[in-house]
Amino acid sequence: MTDNSLGIYIHIPFCERKCRYCDFLSFSADDREKEKYADALIRETDECECEGQSVDTVFFGGGTPTVLPTELTLKIMEKIREKFKVTPDAEITTECNPKTADKEKLTAYKKAGFNRISIGLQSAREDELKVLGRIHDFKDFTECFSAAREAGFENINIDLMMGLPGQDFKIFSETLDKVTKFDPEHISVYSLILEEGTPLEKNIENFDPLPNEDEERKIYHGTVKALEDKGFHRYEISNFAKKGYECRHNLKYWELKDYRGFGIGAASFLKGKRFSNTKDIGKYMSAEDVKKLREDIHTPDQRELMGEFMFLGLRKTDGIRVSDFRKLFRADIEDVFGEVINKQMREKTLKKTPDGFALTDRGIDVSNFVLADYV
Repeated sequence: MTDNSLGIYIHIPFCERKCRYCDFLSFSADDREKEKYADALIRETDECECEGQSVDTVFFGGGTPTVLPTELTLKIMEKIREKFKVTPDAEITTECNPKTADKEKLTAYKKAGFNRISIGLQSAREDELKVLGRIHDFKDFTECFSAAREAGFENINIDLMMGLPGQDFKIFSETLDKVTKFDPEHISVYSLILEEGTPLEKNIENFDPLPNEDEERKIYHGTVKALEDKGFHRYEISNFAKKGYECRHNLKYWELKDYRGFGIGAASFLKGKRFSNTKDIGKYMSAEDVKKLREDIHTPDQRELMGEFMFLGLRKTDGIRVSDFRKLFRADIEDVFGEVINKQMREKTLKKTPDGFALTDRGIDVSNFVLADYV
């Protein structure tokens, strides 16, 4: 909690094709539009109020950052290095669709200082990839993973999705078995969420039934055990890592540390203030004053921040530390949340740790309800 280094998030909103389940801020664009967007991103970075600050994590997310022409990605990264003090050991990540990154591109990224790749596989089964509307197949993934290793990447995450139509743990374990054979350093496993208005949500009756709550819980529990058996430890509800490969950028979100987002829709948390950029790409690309890009500006009061500390921090399996709470808010955690903590301890959804509290396995199962008590 004493580290003042900034995290930087770069939003690249472009995709070759939007997946059926996706409601993220993303769309297709031609090379001219991509170049214009990159110029706007660089302009925003150039005018950032955090110039000269130490930066120890950079994360290119999307969309699909790897659909951006390589020279534009490198140009953006060069501007970040020019405006900030990027630490020598900074974690620099890009998300990647297996169909949109070859060895040449990944080698160029590595030379530019990227040291972590997050590959969006979602499933190793061709039938499930088609349900999701992914543009790649498993062969594309194997080629992309190999290319990343050949380019020198020693920190690779694989994103997976569980709770798909017709899925049980036996089916999902096929994906886990195939993926763990590649020996990645990190695996993220998220549940499918049927977002209103997406093509998958509109046509879900045309697919096999979604797993019910009990079945999805079995898939999750089976996943935790299978990955732990392979040497991955669960450090956050949906994230598993080999020792020392936890995603440092995401930890900033869960530990209420400062981060600055660039690009349309990108969120920031700076010195206790939250704000987001406009979601209007035309407005974003034409704006001359960076401050006019901001929307949803909000300065949480201390009680809100305390709630966020608990809500976000308890997602980590190590939980939260009482000493961090006291240092950050100059208050004792039990004076603020004693009633909630005692209730959750009685319900066995929360447990004591040497210097704080963490969710129990039962608490993780019903985490949405448990964490909501703090907001």
